[in-house]
Amino acid sequence: MRKEDDRFGPGYEGEPLTVTRRKTGRVIAFRVFSASVFFCICWIWFYRVTVPLETDENRTGLVGFMLVLEIWFGLYWVFTQALRWNPVWRLTFIGRLSRRYGNHLPRLDVFVCTADPEIEPPLMVVNTVLSVAALDYPPEKLAVYLSDDGGSELTFFALAEAAEFAKVWVPFCKKFNVEPRSPAAYLSSKANGLDSAAAAAEVAELYREMAARIETATKLRRVPEEARLKYGDGFSQWDSDATQRNHGTILQILVDGRKDKTVTVPTLVYLSREKRPQHHHNFKAGSMNALIRVSSKITCGKFILNLDCDMYSNNSKSARDALCILLDEKEGKEIAFVQFPQCYNNVTRNDLYGSTMLVIADVEFNGLDGNGGPLYVGTGCFHRRDVICGRNYGVEEKEFEEIQEVSEPEMIKGLASCTYDENSLWGKEMGLKYGCPVEDVITGLAIQCRGWKSAYLTPKKKAFVGVAPTNLHQMLVQQRRWSEGDFQILLSEYSPVWYGQGKIGLGLILGYCCYCLWAPSSVPLLVYSVLTCLCLLKGIPLFPKVWSSWFIPFGYVTVAVNAYSLAEFLWCGGTFRGWWNEQRMWLYRRTSSFIFGFIDTILKKLGVSESAFVITAKVAEEEAAERYEKEVMEFGVESPMFVLLGTLGMLNLFCFAAAVMRLMTFRDGGDFQTMGLQFVITGLNVAINWPLYQGMLLRQDKGKMPMSVTVKSVVFALSACTCIAFM
Repeated sequence: MRKEDDRFGPGYEGEPLTVTRRKTGRVIAFRVFSASVFFCICWIWFYRVTVPLETDENRTGLVGFMLVLEIWFGLYWVFTQALRWNPVWRLTFIGRLSRRYGNHLPRLDVFVCTADPEIEPPLMVVNTVLSVAALDYPPEKLAVYLSDDGGSELTFFALAEAAEFAKVWVPFCKKFNVEPRSPAAYLSSKANGLDSAAAAAEVAELYREMAARIETATKLRRVPEEARLKYGDGFSQWDSDATQRNHGTILQILVDGRKDKTVTVPTLVYLSREKRPQHHHNFKAGSMNALIRVSSKITCGKFILNLDCDMYSNNSKSARDALCILLDEKEGKEIAFVQFPQCYNNVTRNDLYGSTMLVIADVEFNGLDGNGGPLYVGTGCFHRRDVICGRNYGVEEKEFEEIQEVSEPEMIKGLASCTYDENSLWGKEMGLKYGCPVEDVITGLAIQCRGWKSAYLTPKKKAFVGVAPTNLHQMLVQQRRWSEGDFQILLSEYSPVWYGQGKIGLGLILGYCCYCLWAPSSVPLLVYSVLTCLCLLKGIPLFPKVWSSWFIPFGYVTVAVNAYSLAEFLWCGGTFRGWWNEQRMWLYRRTSSFIFGFIDTILKKLGVSESAFVITAKVAEEEAAERYEKEVMEFGVESPMFVLLGTLGMLNLFCFAAAVMRLMTFRDGGDFQTMGLQFVITGLNVAINWPLYQGMLLRQDKGKMPMSVTVKSVVFALSACTCIAFM
């Protein structure tokens, strides 16, 4: 885009659109604390090397084993410090942006992706579309694209209905400055009073009528005949034998702002790319790349915002916030993308499943920003089109010309064919990368390795808000995919360890490694957890006596790290109970999701299995939703991950109970003096697993742990205890 500042006279060009802040005092205090913890970690290593465990000679191999585990934990902790060593916070000045550019802003294309109308209800999807269609942005410069990888007539019908409603909703939002701009979220909020109650009532009634039509069609799983007649041009593109995995390209421009410059609604486009069983469709990455190509022939926005279908716009100023960074004359030229945090509107007060990952969002990503930029997380991200298409940093930016000739959809469909990517640079050097479950992370890393930086922006008002998993299994499945994908990156040609060498800084490399090592870090933690409780059962001390000076570093690291974790969580706005829930989820993720992610990756490397993309359900049954609101943990399904969690939980319970009984029997306190830390670790594991024990042994509702899982867990745990007792 041409520089517009000169048209506004002197003074505007020198005003920064964004500034970066560092909280120096807090960072210095953290570095002192971090140094003290590292000193004690080294002290622990020294103890393991120089002082043998107080046990018989046949078990001295435990010394080396514990040393290996604690070296891993210590080094991983060092990696995590890269996320906290140099955090930055960004401020934007929307007023300056408006004074400088007015309505002469660059074109913005918004990509919303959905894949399954049963898991991702069409009404939820179009609420997201309507929220971004009403962004505080010139409508003639804005286009919204919905990619429907399910090729569903129901989703198209919902979008067609939304396109009609948008002609009322978008002007209403801008006239009355409505927030949030998702109709469902706005109308369900309590603080939606307007000066014109009549206007609000009229819009609410129109929305309810539209929602009723969409939900009725969704329940019946068919589109009404009158809708087929009304939107005939679109429905005629479905073949009679079309299925979710076998259909041609379907492209329909529902609102065309290219032709009518007076339109108050942005361009609105539906796309379902071609899918054939014999061709790999590359999941969300393939969908995004098809959108990039198709949009380049329709509106060709200089910037692209991509969103998951459940992440509605909660802040209409988010696009202007992002442009303050991307268009800033000093810092903007080196920024490839601006990432907003993932936020959720259905999280319980104490975040039962740790879905918000509060510390990652409010601490770690700011630390990544200080080291060169955050990861691209696949949603809530503003990209430069030419960068995501392969432009290196330092290469002259090409001018984005206005599309003079309006291309008809039939001429563009070929760009979304299932064979277009074959023997091309798409998925390799252009667009999102293929071949990884976390295509977003690997794409962001590749962009940064081409010389670009990224920025992390956390406005006071959340920019985008989505739906978090509402049961434990959903959360574990989601985390399994993330850990598997991150571990695949570590073992691939795009590993930050070697691919990033000389291209990105050491701090950013370590930051990426923190997430790439999620899966392999689960193995030593699982072994450590089992070993600690079994040795407590057997009476084998693994740590120094409580009164020994060697106990000091173990005690300091245990107390200091957890105390800092709590303080950090509270500083981010969490609660003590929320922190306790987060610790539980931290344990569950690392002893189930990450273990299976690790195994899946190894099997894939051996050619035994293939990666799969799992979509997380966005709806819950009524009874399950009620339990979720009451913060009652939901199990309800059989899963190997639950068997593993149940076995570990029962193993800790049996070992701790036996050790306490032994302590009460002898009453000399000798066991606690020699194995005090083992008592503490195992006891805390028992306490943190209380909801698990409730689900396995005490509850009778549908959300309890299935009996088959409970029986297997008890049998496996008792078998382990019996074996160790006779060794």
